[in-house]
Amino acid sequence: MEALKQGADALFILLGGIMVLAMHAGFAFLELGTVRKKNQVNALVKILADFSVSTVAYFLVGYTVAYGTGFFVGTEHLAARNGYELVRFFFLLTFAAAIPAIVSGGIAERARFGPQLVATAVIVGFVYPLFEGVAWNQAFGVQAWLKAATGAEFHDFAGSVVVHAVGGWLALPAVLLLGPRSNRYRKDGAISAHPPSNIPFLALGAWILTVGWFGFNVMSAQSIDRMSGLVAVNSLMAMAGGTLAALALGRNDPGFVHNGPLAGLVAVCAGSDLMHPAGALAVGAIAGAIFVSLFTLTQNRWKIDDVLGVWPLHGLCGAWGGIAAGVFGQTALGGLGGVSLAAQFAGTLLGVAWAALAGLAVYGTLKALTGLRLSPEDEYQGADLAIHKIGSTPEREATW
Repeated sequence: MEALKQGADALFILLGGIMVLAMHAGFAFLELGTVRKKNQVNALVKILADFSVSTVAYFLVGYTVAYGTGFFVGTEHLAARNGYELVRFFFLLTFAAAIPAIVSGGIAERARFGPQLVATAVIVGFVYPLFEGVAWNQAFGVQAWLKAATGAEFHDFAGSVVVHAVGGWLALPAVLLLGPRSNRYRKDGAISAHPPSNIPFLALGAWILTVGWFGFNVMSAQSIDRMSGLVAVNSLMAMAGGTLAALALGRNDPGFVHNGPLAGLVAVCAGSDLMHPAGALAVGAIAGAIFVSLFTLTQNRWKIDDVLGVWPLHGLCGAWGGIAAGVFGQTALGGLGGVSLAAQFAGTLLGVAWAALAGLAVYGTLKALTGLRLSPEDEYQGADLAIHKIGSTPEREATW
């Protein structure tokens, strides 16, 4: 019976890893549909290349930093328990690799390819695993201190803060250091609109992410006996809440509508195992409102050229999700309890501060040493031709 349980657990988490791996296709198509046509190939290549660099960095360094164990042992040890530890690595890798995929959307259309790959290696090898270890592996005694001080540990079931807020706040310094796209904000005060290049691809990316998210959240249980249908339905309700809020506040704009479910899902990750479904609906709706309002502010008033809005979507909605777990997880609001609002504030603030400072350090160093931005000529030509020497729909000349 124990062997059957081990095999079921390994299969359970493997399927979760595959579902989250598929989400990276969603990241790719969401970016492809949002950027201008001359940068579509670059969007696709970046996501795949970043994932591959992330795999190597997390295998060699990151997983050990976060969990204190590595893979340079005999294969007979790795294959124990149906290879559970290996598929757990695969599952957690797909979370780690989401960080550079998030950053990619913010710095699109003007970032150099090589420096971003270097940043990916550093972030996935060191920056992300250090906070991952704090939140999910008791590193540095932070969780023990929070429990002693507030009565509960920082709770982040599926990564509202660990993955999404960290990714969004890492992206913000990169976006600011790069500066806006050429001619985005003109000297006369006017703003040049860069509408999405392909709404169907944008929508496809959002749908792939939405479906994969049920693996992201539900399989965060990491064993079949801990799997909860509450997590699945809470994810569904937050998705719906985010969509409807974005639909209403975004005035039917398809870009807002298709990012609305993502905002809701980002926010519900942390407390999806605690909240009542009605609470998850409210959390998602508030996240949808946060995304629409803050995306508009960053682009139009603050003139921060965050192309896909990754700071409001992941950074702010993720931080809201960390705090929301401490609100809607309380028994007074229909939750299961066992969480502290003070601990949620502290853990969220720690994640945000760590990511912002680390992002400033990583991207500031790269800017000083190698430069982050394409030349004006390459940016005007587009990253597809400048970096990859081919466009998304190359025209072929007849040879006869």
